[in-house]
Amino acid sequence: MPAQDPNPDLLGSRLASARKARDITQQAAAEALGCSRPTLIAIEKGTRRAKAEEIVTLARLYGRSVHELVRPGEPTADLQPHLRAVAQRMEADDGQLIEAIASLQRFAEDYAELERIAKMPLKLNYPPEVALPARIDPAVLAEDVAAGERQRLGLGDRPIINLRDVLESEVGLRIIYEDLPSPIAGMFAYAGELGGVIAVNRKHPPKKRRASMLHEYGHLIVERYKPGIDYLSYRGRKPAGERFAEAFAMAFLMPATSVRRRFNEVVSTSNDFTIADLCRLAHFFFVSLEAMTLRLESLRLIPRGTREHLKESNFKVGRAAEMLELSQHPASAERFPRRYRFLAASAYDRGELSEGQLARLLRCDRVSAREIVADCLTTTFVSDDGQVQHTQIDPASSMLSGQS
Repeated sequence: MPAQDPNPDLLGSRLASARKARDITQQAAAEALGCSRPTLIAIEKGTRRAKAEEIVTLARLYGRSVHELVRPGEPTADLQPHLRAVAQRMEADDGQLIEAIASLQRFAEDYAELERIAKMPLKLNYPPEVALPARIDPAVLAEDVAAGERQRLGLGDRPIINLRDVLESEVGLRIIYEDLPSPIAGMFAYAGELGGVIAVNRKHPPKKRRASMLHEYGHLIVERYKPGIDYLSYRGRKPAGERFAEAFAMAFLMPATSVRRRFNEVVSTSNDFTIADLCRLAHFFFVSLEAMTLRLESLRLIPRGTREHLKESNFKVGRAAEMLELSQHPASAERFPRRYRFLAASAYDRGELSEGQLARLLRCDRVSAREIVADCLTTTFVSDDGQVQHTQIDPASSMLSGQS
């Protein structure tokens, strides 16, 4: 057992949350512990201090590490009850989704711990919440909000390739790539001091993941305190919040001013706009061909129905990209964002995390954890004589030393 002497109220709250996340009743937990249900209730309320061996038993039962339960710091807001309620309403509370919700909670808790260790809280930079007036088309409103967000963040109308990093550093969104059921694109929740916490389906291709993370951000703009789970498709008419999020993602990825400008440049040069031009434009904005086609249709730059025509003609997007020699955009499928991995690597490098704690935070074995540390704290460059060299980064080194 660690040397920490956890606060009984804090420990009880964490034990109760961990039990609920595993859908274990108080009676079942009490039986596993070899005590009465009132005793377990007292432990969860903090009126009866848990013994070391009891904490170990409950941690094993709940699939948590002892460290997660006894670590210092205030408890992180519990995202799970509301997300599980959403899953139940959608009749989607299968085991994989419930596990993903628990994983999102762990991500939020672990991120908070790493920031506490590093004394580096994430700067939250959200716009005011936007209302959805009944008489305004959500898609029209989303167009204006997306343009305003790009301006507020100083992004102009250029394509954003490293979107996940930008949304974290400039907005303050915490985004994990999670193994969600295939029909689900992502889920989101807003958690007080943590801000927006988002899970995006890691099984989906990079272009879809980009659209999904912006889709969830759209929900956080208009439905900040209403956690949600988003499917790839909906039955019936989509609610206003869903239509806003969908339009916001497309407008943010493909700003109207930039799309029109590049479209007009092509047409003015060649007096035409071909399927090859469409492929190049989709590649430029790092979006799917379908998304680019729908965007051009919505801006009335190409005829309605073009998307359906391409689908019916069985157009091969991958083959077209090869023929046009369109290079692959860098697209990481790393589960955790770059900043999270760097905080973990830096804390381990400073001796503030053990190897076991590092592996737990990165959810991998110890060998892989050490490799992640080496990757995070090493930079590669080419010297003047053309040799590839590697150097270690000291995260604590000053960037101002030597300046007068």
